Amino acid sequence: MSAYTTFDRRSFLKVTATAGGGMLIGFQWLTACQPTTAGAANTWVEYNAFLKIADNGQVTIMAPNPEIGQHVKTSLPMIVAEELDIDWKAVLVEQAPLDTDKYQRQIAGGSGSVRTNWETLRRAGATVRDMLKEAAAQEWQVPVSECTTENGMVKHTSGKSLAYGALAAKAAELPVPEEVIFKAPADYKIIGTRAKSVDLDNIVTGSQQYGMDTKREGMFYASIVRPPAFGQKLDNYDDSEAKAMPGVTDVVRFDDKIAVVGTSTWAVISAKAKIKANYSAAAKLESTDGYMQALDELAAKGSAEPRRQDGNAKQAFRQADKVLEATYQAPFLPHAPMEPMNFFAHVQEDGVELYGPTQTPASARRETAALLDIPEDKITVGMTRMGGGFGRRLRTDFVLEAVQVSKAIKAPVNVIWTREDDMTGGIYRPAYVYHYKAGIKNGELAAWYLRAASVNSGNGTRQDNFPAGALNNWQVDYNDYASAITTGAWRAPHHNFAAFSDESFVDEVAHELGKDPVAFRLELLEKAKSRPGGEVKFDPDRYAGVIKLAAEKAGWGQSKPTGVYQGIGAHFSFSTYVAQIADVSIEDGKPKIHRIVCAVDCGIVINQSGAENQIEGSIIDGLSHAMYSELTFKNGQPEQHNFNAYRVMRIGEAPVIEVHFVKNEEAPTGLGEPGLPPVIAAVGNAIFAATGVRVREMPFTKIDLRPKDNLLGELIK
Repeated sequence: MSAYTTFDRRSFLKVTATAGGGMLIGFQWLTACQPTTAGAANTWVEYNAFLKIADNGQVTIMAPNPEIGQHVKTSLPMIVAEELDIDWKAVLVEQAPLDTDKYQRQIAGGSGSVRTNWETLRRAGATVRDMLKEAAAQEWQVPVSECTTENGMVKHTSGKSLAYGALAAKAAELPVPEEVIFKAPADYKIIGTRAKSVDLDNIVTGSQQYGMDTKREGMFYASIVRPPAFGQKLDNYDDSEAKAMPGVTDVVRFDDKIAVVGTSTWAVISAKAKIKANYSAAAKLESTDGYMQALDELAAKGSAEPRRQDGNAKQAFRQADKVLEATYQAPFLPHAPMEPMNFFAHVQEDGVELYGPTQTPASARRETAALLDIPEDKITVGMTRMGGGFGRRLRTDFVLEAVQVSKAIKAPVNVIWTREDDMTGGIYRPAYVYHYKAGIKNGELAAWYLRAASVNSGNGTRQDNFPAGALNNWQVDYNDYASAITTGAWRAPHHNFAAFSDESFVDEVAHELGKDPVAFRLELLEKAKSRPGGEVKFDPDRYAGVIKLAAEKAGWGQSKPTGVYQGIGAHFSFSTYVAQIADVSIEDGKPKIHRIVCAVDCGIVINQSGAENQIEGSIIDGLSHAMYSELTFKNGQPEQHNFNAYRVMRIGEAPVIEVHFVKNEEAPTGLGEPGLPPVIAAVGNAIFAATGVRVREMPFTKIDLRPKDNLLGELIK
């Protein structure tokens, strides 16, 4: 095992040449200049929604998107600072509140924060930079073409220079340029470097404020009693014992929920346990065995209207020399962030204040307005840093709980969920069943047919994923299973299962054809480039590039330590290409993961260390849930309530992770989610290489991989 004792964070880069120079674009000015006072500076000048400059040269840059651990509070201001040409050490970062007039897409989801803000943020910085240059040129009475900027200074060819702070007020009075020229990537000084999180010092010292820490004058706490089973409604309850407990100020009912209100979290959580509630079934109370059987039956049916249909797959199967079939499935999963759900609300006659951890502040405002029947402009939304979310905080149910309780008690309130509330309170990754068929003709893959089903998903497939486009005959059918169990987006929605099952079945086909799994994928990608009508959303060359890079860095096909085998998984999601190779051995009948080598093409990397952290975190998250995690139900009730029963990866089980970014000048793409999906397939395929056993169900540790006969024993050796 000594071959894998070091942690390699190096980034091996592949250079792709593109045309140099900047981009000429227009800029829509967002706000008027408003001098303000802040800190040691005498005056601040606000240029636009993103930045302001003080007379002492200090720069404040607003981070518009929710910070959920994806480092956008650092990476988004880095983009502005790069074009502004300011020393990063001179930058202060502030979290912006919700403001849909000033900012676009203030969402933490879909790995879209950098991707959708890239142009706007560059424009914000470049525009102010050009105004500062113009102000200096007028001061010196020289052509602006003779002026340059560097580290917060405007410089003239004569050697004269002025700091941004000295020019801030004058620059703000100038006309806003309609066009700006962006820096060429070769000139970047901030983008692509390593920058620590702007909140890091507060986090490690314990002073970082999260939603749980919110306090306001006259605020109460609330803990909510919810129906214990999905499909139940509240009939009646006895709150007399709870009301008599110290610190409890009120008990209120709304919908099928009961809120215990008081002066401390201890008081309300303790009193909640004393509520005696009676429930009746409003819908079918489902158990795990039942819904998995229902999903299996739905998937087997196919559908009248395919999600995608190229050629005639059914006819190709009739003409095939051989047909392979396999079924893959995965369970429900909770999001289980370290910080359970919570939110602050203060409902008053003249407006509402919302404050807390939300991935979708605009949705929180919109749904609050609808609930209270008031205009949205009467509601303010402030965002705290979040202790995880992974898609759970895209929903607003916990926000609306706080709104309803505040309205009922006519006071500000912070609604706090316990870990057990969080694990059992709903909005899960849906369960899936995928049935695959592959038709083999003349030693080649000739047809592919996926019949899928999942719970409350609308579309639980990614029908345009690889190897779509590489085959003449391709069909994907889907059926949705309606359930009282609430589901929603879970990190890399649908991709998190589709990549595992698609890439595992590709591996099955490769082995059936006697082809190397890496070479087989490259062969299919080459076909996707040349087949007429094979519409795909990915670039086959970039896709192949990460596969080749991962194989090179992992030493694919080369000798490994005794008992260690490799598997590959590759996937395209959120406009990003990721390939991963897992080194796995079998110990006591269970897989042990030694190393994951990951190649990523996400365009321009903004923050090198933040990007690595995103990929590493995604891999650990994917491995944890692939190996150990499962949420099961009995009569509508979740059976796992906390981490003592819901297994996640532990520190000693984490593998060595190597991350390699492809270097190019493509616009940045998503990074918070794409690293998760392919790792599950990589480990599953490595398990097959080690044992000859194909793992088609998560979590993997449910399967006993100990040798059943001498042949398998020899394989593991």
